[in-house]
Amino acid sequence: MEEQAEDLRALMESASEHTVKTVPAEKKNHAAHIIAVTSGKGGVGKTNVSVNLAIAYAQAGKKVILVDADLGMANVNVLLNIVPQYNLMQVINRQKTMKDIILDTEFGIKFIASANGFSKIANLDVGQLDYFAEQFCSLDNADIIIIDTGAGIANNVLQFVAAVDEVYIVTTPEPTAITDAYGMIKIITTEIVDHEVHLKLLVNRVHSADEGRRISERIINIVGQFLNYKVEYIGFVYDDPVVTASVIRQKPFMVLSPSSKPSMCIKHIVSRLEKTEIRENDGVSSFLKKFLGRRR
Repeated sequence: MEEQAEDLRALMESASEHTVKTVPAEKKNHAAHIIAVTSGKGGVGKTNVSVNLAIAYAQAGKKVILVDADLGMANVNVLLNIVPQYNLMQVINRQKTMKDIILDTEFGIKFIASANGFSKIANLDVGQLDYFAEQFCSLDNADIIIIDTGAGIANNVLQFVAAVDEVYIVTTPEPTAITDAYGMIKIITTEIVDHEVHLKLLVNRVHSADEGRRISERIINIVGQFLNYKVEYIGFVYDDPVVTASVIRQKPFMVLSPSSKPSMCIKHIVSRLEKTEIRENDGVSSFLKKFLGRRR
């Protein structure tokens, strides 16, 4: 675990020594708010949350780009019933630009697909990092960029987490999920020491609002006591058959059943977040500086 964190920092430091490209001045005027959705373990519904949050933001009038960064286990396209012709691997290999691979969807969001094998991002050379940074700048016309990361503490997950504005940790009431969520928060708060990460907790698959609050309070109290870190609870999503039905039909539940309990939960979460003042940042420019290890 410590070796992974050391490798991550070494990558960032190496990139910072060689990276000289900056975001064009005209791009800095629009601040895209960048969110990573992650989890301590797989199987907690992280990708489903990412997809439906993206749609909810779009329905709230935001320009949204959903990036599948679950490197090696990409499946956002399955939930959206999309077969992408190109993905981030082609961008890294300089075969395509970001504009070439970004897709419009029927759900009001734009989508960038990932691919198996892209998990080698931690070993990209400086030239590849520069090109990725240059291409990522084209996303700065969005209001919200949601990055669906992989689960756990792999280098590529931590690299995205270290670069975004906010991190949404998804867990469930299962004891193993709670333990792994705490473990993920501990890694983020102790290993990513050069960047203040804003962590928000979402409890998925609950049977009542009280259950969501109890789970969140348990995690938040433990994090506060042992890590001296504040995590914000942003809400819960009900366990409901409509979620399984939406996966089978490959249509997000926000669209399949907009008045269902899970859909109303997602809408409530976005409504709460939109009423909260968003920190000023340099959008994609800020993301790139952190991602590549560059500091002001």
